[in-house]
Amino acid sequence: KAFLLKHSRPGVVSLCLSENDDDDEVKLDSEYRNVEFLITTGPGPCPQLDNNNIVFGTVLEGLDVVTAIASIPTYKPSERIRQLNDLAEFFGDERAQKGRTLWNRPLKTVYISDCGELQVTKPSMSPTLP
Repeated sequence: KAFLLKHSRPGVVSLCLSENDDDDEVKLDSEYRNVEFLITTGPGPCPQLDNNNIVFGTVLEGLDVVTAIASIPTYKPSERIRQLNDLAEFFGDERAQKGRTLWNRPLKTVYISDCGELQVTKPSMSPTLP
């Protein structure tokens, strides 16, 4: 039943269950906690996230902020760089994985402050989300 709700529209909040890309050294720390959340940004549904992440909420206010964050350009390596990275990984070069951590990251720093949970008097979480 955990996968009943779907990533049907922008603003859906879900718990990420996929493997993360944290360094093994970080994972060995006793204080390490891997919890990642996703917010869909649209414009439409994201069926590739269904049955891999647990939907538990939706953005009620500030979807314009989410959209603004999603519109920040990210680093996308050229095809040649991707091929060289694959070759380096094939030969066991550990730097290949570290290089991939920079891919698809925003080119500008994003600061999120003064955020939290809205108290809703009558919450409704139907399988289709409001």
